[in-house]
Amino acid sequence: MKFKKGEVLYLNKPLGWTSFKVVGHVRYHICRRLGVKKLKVGHAGTLDPLATGVMIVCTGKATKQIEEFQYHTKEYIATIQLGATTPSYDLEHEIDAFYPTEHITRELVEETLKRFVGEIQQVPPAFSACMVNGKRAYDLARKGKEVELKPKLLVIDEIELLEYNMPDIKIRVVCSKGTYIRALARDIGEALNSGAHLIALERTRVGDVRIENCLNPLDFKEWIDAQEIETEEEQ
Repeated sequence: MKFKKGEVLYLNKPLGWTSFKVVGHVRYHICRRLGVKKLKVGHAGTLDPLATGVMIVCTGKATKQIEEFQYHTKEYIATIQLGATTPSYDLEHEIDAFYPTEHITRELVEETLKRFVGEIQQVPPAFSACMVNGKRAYDLARKGKEVELKPKLLVIDEIELLEYNMPDIKIRVVCSKGTYIRALARDIGEALNSGAHLIALERTRVGDVRIENCLNPLDFKEWIDAQEIETEEEQ
């Protein structure tokens, strides 16, 4: 393998890991094998720490392909709890409000989900990496400051209800770059005249890269130690 010239790695991010940690873990073990102190490594799409699934990691000159990978369609499996909200729209924060769910039926959920297919306007979460006057939105939100973010135009190609087990629903979403599934959960809750937050998220596909073809970073050391790797001089 030619990590300096560039390789594209498909990884399955574990629960609790930041995307930054995945990149650092990969870089450390590649540098260890190559006997170098630094190597350019980057990923093609952030996953929240509480999310799992497909991460495309590029090394060396392949990092030039990152933007191309970012525009690939993504597929997610999301579990959403109805009837309650959190400030971050996921389990990173405690529940801050409860809402009625007695009126919600499977049929209502299915009809409501149809409204989100196609082009939609989505306001990103305050707890996100979006920039506000030169600062990250999550830095302002964590300080208790009010964050105003403008809606972004997104494309939702597909939404499918996989499970209905109140107060939880599980959905499959195929969407464009920049879609926040946490914000989608919020919007679905509001559209149901209730509230909602994300309790589990797995990215199952990026473009043609599927989760079953991805390596767990916990197995990366063993994997890379078994590879034939060209040294920096050979590359």
